[in-house]
Amino acid sequence: MSKPAFSFEFFPAKSEVGHEKLLGTYDELNKLAPGYFSVTYGAGGSTRSRTLKIVKELCARGTTPVAPHISCIGDDKHEVAELLELYKSLGIDRLVALRGDLPSGQVGMGQLPFALDLVKFIREHSGDHFHIEVAAYPEMHPQAKSFLFDIENLVNKYKAGANAAITQFFYNADSYLYLRDALEQRGIDMDTQPLVAGIMPITNSSNLMRFADSCGADIPRYIRKQLADFGDDRTAIREFGFEVVHRLCERLISEGVPAMHFYSMNKVNPNKRLVESLGLVPELLV
Repeated sequence: MSKPAFSFEFFPAKSEVGHEKLLGTYDELNKLAPGYFSVTYGAGGSTRSRTLKIVKELCARGTTPVAPHISCIGDDKHEVAELLELYKSLGIDRLVALRGDLPSGQVGMGQLPFALDLVKFIREHSGDHFHIEVAAYPEMHPQAKSFLFDIENLVNKYKAGANAAITQFFYNADSYLYLRDALEQRGIDMDTQPLVAGIMPITNSSNLMRFADSCGADIPRYIRKQLADFGDDRTAIREFGFEVVHRLCERLISEGVPAMHFYSMNKVNPNKRLVESLGLVPELLV
């Protein structure tokens, strides 16, 4: 059985200290030979300058591809086109295309209100220059009309030109497998347009619950109960979290997952430990 590919997500740091720490995290995780690094983009482009800064520095720092997130809600086509041209000038040929969140206080959805519109526009503007990844929700987008509507929306993003989809994080492997099978039943070729599993290491109980509540991800009852029992015991939380996520990844690998995208939270150790223990690092580097 072939090893799945893997990659990492970063978010732009708010301070110069955090920025320098992020560069150090990049250096350490880059030694594992990931397929690429993605960099998030705040609501309505609220972290645009910081995203551009880290993207430029990572491109100059190594040869591993960098995939900036690009969101569309509230933006007009001219602004998006300018950003696409800027990324082309930096040698970037990979993007994560998202609807994004409407910034607080802003009214109007803009000229590209949904990720589907953004994918279509990128293809119209830039042809096949960019490898486009989109978001997928194994447990349904929190604002979707229904689960079936959400699946059809993802199918339409693939058909509009998305090369792959990255899931929101999850801890129930069956939710991923159900979505994968549903896409195949609707004519999406998982070999050429794969469904990448988004993986969130568990290192902090309160942060995990906050993330889950904001994005609609389900935390199984047994995980919630165990984390509650551990209280402030960070070591116990980390070890339990590692066991849970490692087991999840093993199941996904056994089911033929093509790739895993780790939501790194700008940390080295939990991500490095998982990737190494799962045997994903190329043998030449071990």
